[in-house]
Amino acid sequence: MSLGLKRGTVQLEPHDKQWDETAIQTIKTLKSILGDDAIDIQHIGSTAIPAIKAKPIIDIVVEVTDFERIMLHNEQLQKEGIFYRGSDVEYQILYVMGDMEKDIRTHHIHVVKWNGTEWKNYIHFRDCLNANKNIALQYERVKEELESKYADDRVAYTNGKQEMIDIILNGK
Repeated sequence: MSLGLKRGTVQLEPHDKQWDETAIQTIKTLKSILGDDAIDIQHIGSTAIPAIKAKPIIDIVVEVTDFERIMLHNEQLQKEGIFYRGSDVEYQILYVMGDMEKDIRTHHIHVVKWNGTEWKNYIHFRDCLNANKNIALQYERVKEELESKYADDRVAYTNGKQEMIDIILNGK
């Protein structure tokens, strides 16, 4: 199984069933540390969509009522290789896993507010693509085009996907 990319780079790979197993193990670890401070934890992103290629980085979303309660677990999370990275996206905090020395990321863990727009969008997007193979394949084509242009510019790659993501989320 291939897992992880150098930060800032883009490389799509065919779906790997082991990504699901890795996500399940990560969710178990998070649940054991966060306990009742996490309302729900789910595997999201393209690695959760078997029909399409994905960057080999596991995306997990954690639904919480209080960001500050989660921050109390930072020391214990770090002992498990889960590192706090801040809040550069509004209404979220980010944790990462991987080889920090080599600047390789294997997991992005997005902590969002309970029942908030971000949670609903992450879950709806994943569920929509898993339920609609044609839409999933259209999304994959967009990702492949962007990968060919922006293999060393993940920000441009991510920004390039946004229009298609918005179309899917808005059901148009």
